[in-house]
Amino acid sequence: MIFSSPVQYRDAPDDLSLVQFILDASHPSRPLRKPTSPWLIENHTGTTWFAEDIRSRVYGLANSLSIRWDLKENDVACVYSPNHMGNFVPTPTRFILKQRGPEYPIAVWACHRLGVVVTPANPNFTVDELVYQLQATGARVLFTHPDSLSGAKAAAEIVGLDPAAIILFEDISSQDIPHGHPVVAQLVKAGLEQPTHYLEAKLRPGEGRTKLALLCFSSGTTGKPKAVALPHFAIISCILQLALAQNINGRNAEKGRYRSGDVAIGVLPFFHIYGMVANLHWAIFCGMSVVVHGKFDFEEMLKSIERYRINTLFLVPPHVVLLSKHSAVKRYDLSSVRSCSAGAAPISQELTAEFYRALPNSRLIQIYGMTETSTAISMQPPGDTPTPGSAGCLVPGMVAKIVKLDGTLSTHDEPGELWVKGPQVALRYLNNDKATKETFTDGWLRTGDEVIINKKGELFVVDRIKEILKVRGFQVAPAELEGHLLNHPYVADCAVVGIPNDFSGEVPMAFVTLSEEAKKLADSGNEQVDHIKATIEKHVSDTKIRYKWLEGGVEFMDTIPRNPSGKLLRRLLRDQAKERVHNREAKATRSKL
Repeated sequence: MIFSSPVQYRDAPDDLSLVQFILDASHPSRPLRKPTSPWLIENHTGTTWFAEDIRSRVYGLANSLSIRWDLKENDVACVYSPNHMGNFVPTPTRFILKQRGPEYPIAVWACHRLGVVVTPANPNFTVDELVYQLQATGARVLFTHPDSLSGAKAAAEIVGLDPAAIILFEDISSQDIPHGHPVVAQLVKAGLEQPTHYLEAKLRPGEGRTKLALLCFSSGTTGKPKAVALPHFAIISCILQLALAQNINGRNAEKGRYRSGDVAIGVLPFFHIYGMVANLHWAIFCGMSVVVHGKFDFEEMLKSIERYRINTLFLVPPHVVLLSKHSAVKRYDLSSVRSCSAGAAPISQELTAEFYRALPNSRLIQIYGMTETSTAISMQPPGDTPTPGSAGCLVPGMVAKIVKLDGTLSTHDEPGELWVKGPQVALRYLNNDKATKETFTDGWLRTGDEVIINKKGELFVVDRIKEILKVRGFQVAPAELEGHLLNHPYVADCAVVGIPNDFSGEVPMAFVTLSEEAKKLADSGNEQVDHIKATIEKHVSDTKIRYKWLEGGVEFMDTIPRNPSGKLLRRLLRDQAKERVHNREAKATRSKL
């Protein structure tokens, strides 16, 4: 059976770059922005930027990049930084420039003015990880934050990148040791003072479908991270698909979940596809103001919601867990929040119920997607009451099929691997034919996720196919047990992995971060620790079939390891599980001797 959205979709413009679409173009799906609504707001200072502020800086930086490095179409620039908003020293130019400038988006959009491809990198990468990305993409310049400068310099030396091509988002020349690197603010100033040196990249009709905008890294369904080749057309398409899915500029749009004039939180990292598209492009397209946070701090996020009367939250499941369970939530006025969009991993019915108890005025909407689809595959339509646990319906323009293990197609309510096609799908993995053939098959993208689509068209993510446990021949989805565990008052966060077992093949083990209440109990002695573990195990055995019980036990962790998008690092957890089982068995052997 083939599934699709009932909402009509027309293709995005394929002769515009992403920066042209966001900074310059109008579109029938784009609402008018209120004159008093800035594009970006810096969280700590409240500094605001409107369209003309941003356009002037983008022009200045693009001009300098062209003059100094002769950057041109199809070159690659790497951005290795958190959501930096930077400093800007005012100078007498023909433009009025504020002291601070939103360096990260300016860098992205200035590169796109030149036709340069941007590859965003996680600022927490090790030198080896950054080297891998620089080599894989062939980046010619490297934007970075001062805190990441040492790693950037080390990686640049290894790959042979000129140190002068490392561009800082913030001037640190006041420190005792001069850094000797160009700074974005200086480049903007110089570019504004010079005659225009570049011709903006103009795309021919159809060229946007193949001209690359971003090289974002993803593990895909298997293996080592791969550079996902995303053209301008795919990202623009995703923006329009989300806008149509939410009726952003349609009838009664002023009563919708997302409205022009809203204020949105910008805590998601821009180096990840979710933050890059949802926060930095879609929210702005919809006429929202984005309050940008340099890094995630939960209590600072709560303060920001109260301070700026934020209406829209773009989050990942760990944030939702904190909002649902953390005691600090009660100290702040979060009544302005109308919608919370969460992506990157499934959210259980139990956690959804807890979220509504904590934020009764808000609605929790799940977005499901991946880097290879420019973010979105499905989203809950407006006006509907989401079925708890649902990731919504396919966005307009998306076509899907669910393939069973035997290769036949599933119908409603039958599980299988989700395959999709649509205008927002990436072209390929860069320079990786083997991985491309494995994932992009006959025009379809294999997601690697096991899903169900019900008769209402709602999609439910069961789990990653490669992460589903096989216990005595039965499939056990870790996400199901994790959602159930999060409903226990002792559990602040959790992850379930399989450990080898001679009888069952493998059995579930739960890693748990304790709630504040449970931590106090655990501190009182080993008896209470054993009681907590037994209570958590019983929480599962009382309600789940026998093969889903936590026969691998419960282990405590201070923090559940996740990647920046909120996805669990299960490979790391599986390694830790094996080590803990080994230590447990060794201890039991010693006690018998």
